[in-house]
Amino acid sequence: MKKDCGIHGEQKRHKLYRRLFATFLVLLVLAFLAVLVVWLVLRPTKPKFYLQDADLLRFNLTPGAAPLLTSVVQVTISSRNPNDRIGVYYDRLDAFVLYNSQQVTAATALPSLRLPGPQRRHRLDENAGYLLLYVRVDGLLRWKVGTWISGHYHLQANCPAFLTVDTAKSHGGAPPLFRFQQITACSVDV
Repeated sequence: MKKDCGIHGEQKRHKLYRRLFATFLVLLVLAFLAVLVVWLVLRPTKPKFYLQDADLLRFNLTPGAAPLLTSVVQVTISSRNPNDRIGVYYDRLDAFVLYNSQQVTAATALPSLRLPGPQRRHRLDENAGYLLLYVRVDGLLRWKVGTWISGHYHLQANCPAFLTVDTAKSHGGAPPLFRFQQITACSVDV
């Protein structure tokens, strides 16, 4: 006859716990590997935006203690999806211009690229010889992989527009005209 010392039941319980923990660990590693393989195959990247041109069609500054800036800006923005395996759907895109972190044009739905500006008060130093504007694109996008389409993601692209004073075209009392310098890559947040 065998005697039961009472320890064997505890060993079976510890063995069951180890097997459950090992199973959980294997499932966790498999899930991690699946995510890694999908990422390596798809290589998800953000879309790229470029500011190609910026024209100041109207740029009036009324003199005084609190000058009033009125502007109409026309911009050319291009977008490129650097990933051939993932499609991008732009559901809504709005563009507007910022000066000194303040919006100086009304938000306009793209592809209409003319951004008329409401009258706002801003200080402008014409003696600086340059003007730094930011064109911001806000919108919603969705990703498409095969037949699967994701939910909406918020997109924000900030494009610096460095403009210099074109002194050759400035006339006596008229405000100086500004000229766009070069194509600029935009910073994109999704």
